[in-house]
Amino acid sequence: MTTEPGQVYLVDLGLAAKIRPMVVVSRKDANAPRALAVCAPMTTASRGSRYEIPVGRPGFLREQSFVNLQGLQSIQYHELKRMIGRLPDKEMQEVRRGLEWVFGLAGAKA
Repeated sequence: MTTEPGQVYLVDLGLAAKIRPMVVVSRKDANAPRALAVCAPMTTASRGSRYEIPVGRPGFLREQSFVNLQGLQSIQYHELKRMIGRLPDKEMQEVRRGLEWVFGLAGAKA
């Protein structure tokens, strides 16, 4: 299995977090040494934080959603239950900008 940035999978995050859509934010790497994808959870509840990137209401989701960059996790491929869709390029660009800000990478505005 190989994942690509922008793919959205359902992932069981356990009792408290429940089954939640997670967007892949790690690069496509067919030769990755481990079967892991770095993912961010999606939520419908915004707290108005810069860590929450609005992505509108993609056709595969029922409500307006946000990508929560504070919730980044490495997810094993076998935990990616089912791909339900892909974020449009425009929204993924905003997610990438958000990641630059989170990690203080070049070009990120404070």
